Amino acid sequence: MDIREHLAGLKGKRVAVIGIGVSNTPLIKMLLREGISVTACDKNKREEFGGLCEELESLGACLQLGERYLEGLDQEVIFRTPGMRPDVPALLEAQARGSVVTSEMEVFFQVCPCHTIGVTGSDGKTTTTTIIASLLKAAGHNTYLGGNIGKPLLADVYGMEPQDWAVLELSSFQLMTMDLSPEIAVVTNLAPNHLDVHKSMSEYVAAKENIFIHQNDDEKAVFNRDNAITHGFAETAPGRVMEFSRREELERGVYLKDGAIWVANEVRARPVLPLKDILLPGDHNVENYMAAIAAVDGLVPDEVIRGFAARFGGVEHRIELVRTLDGVRYYNDSIASSPSRTIAGLRSFAEKVILIAGGYDKHIPFDVLGPEVVAHVKHLILTGATADKISAAVRGCPEYHGQPPITKYDGFTEAVLAAHSMAKPGDVVILSPACASFDQFKNFAQRGEAFKKIIYEL
Repeated sequence: MDIREHLAGLKGKRVAVIGIGVSNTPLIKMLLREGISVTACDKNKREEFGGLCEELESLGACLQLGERYLEGLDQEVIFRTPGMRPDVPALLEAQARGSVVTSEMEVFFQVCPCHTIGVTGSDGKTTTTTIIASLLKAAGHNTYLGGNIGKPLLADVYGMEPQDWAVLELSSFQLMTMDLSPEIAVVTNLAPNHLDVHKSMSEYVAAKENIFIHQNDDEKAVFNRDNAITHGFAETAPGRVMEFSRREELERGVYLKDGAIWVANEVRARPVLPLKDILLPGDHNVENYMAAIAAVDGLVPDEVIRGFAARFGGVEHRIELVRTLDGVRYYNDSIASSPSRTIAGLRSFAEKVILIAGGYDKHIPFDVLGPEVVAHVKHLILTGATADKISAAVRGCPEYHGQPPITKYDGFTEAVLAAHSMAKPGDVVILSPACASFDQFKNFAQRGEAFKKIIYEL
């Protein structure tokens, strides 16, 4: 369906959009510009939005703000915010009364006129999505980057042509109710995550499956063969499967051989990218490149991939070198909101690091983090709601014999300054929390910016 047809179908109907933020504000404005009646609902109070409320009201929006923002939902169409479960009572009651509950991402896939690539996973999805979009752009394709990264793309569909590419990072929350899949689907890996919102690990995995389960047999799914869950997806995927592996050579897929990333497809096997040419540190970034190369195989020339890898320094907040001060390197890895992501960051350095960790409790276990902290950390600094849980996980692992020292601080700034005070020339200080940020910050980006501000002001 064309976007204009879809919006025409909404005219004369009452629409509610839940969430006034980065993901939904462009949607609200687009609907209002089309003359559609919109009620914008958000749990935050008016004063927390600055002048945004007045701007939306000037365009014709009605606002329903504060604690009772979900009361009385009876609009014909309701767009839920990505982080809201689709089965909250207010939405279920509205559906029982005849409302259609959808999301910006669901509508995007219904009306998108161009090729689509979707990337999901527990770790690495932002970097992989960025690499894919950048490679396509470098190869001359007109490319749109969005979804859970950057911006929503629904408002951009007016300018999209059939030969263009939309590359989207997709979270489990966005995927929960999806009944369409992208043309190329990538799952980087899966491990326990977001269990504060998902009822179980099986529900989390089922949400991720929506990225490929609705494909046709001409479309492609890329899976991590080294991850038990994603390797299992290969058996149920309806499309063409291409796996990647750091551990074994594949007859068809992406793998490591002779110090390079190789691709074996239906035509031949060939080396694509020497590992020495990858500027980003860490084995996890090798995997990110392998996933991206599998996705763009046949779309991007190998020489373009090699040139890009040699100059790409990474995405902000992902093992981002903030500065070197008095011989100490400070890294911002605020995106690391799970133990597996923090483990990948720790393994990126040859030396033991001073680690700042802790944050919002997503109710995921930290047991796997303990041995890695013992092996890769010279001093562990903890802050936030999960400080005691992480400390217990480290102290409880068999390898722990009093090293590294563990220090807890109530405040984030206090923790960062403590790391600075104990660092010596040659040390690495890294913020890699293994947790979400919501106990003290709006999101991981705000946490990363706070860290960088403190370091810049030293």
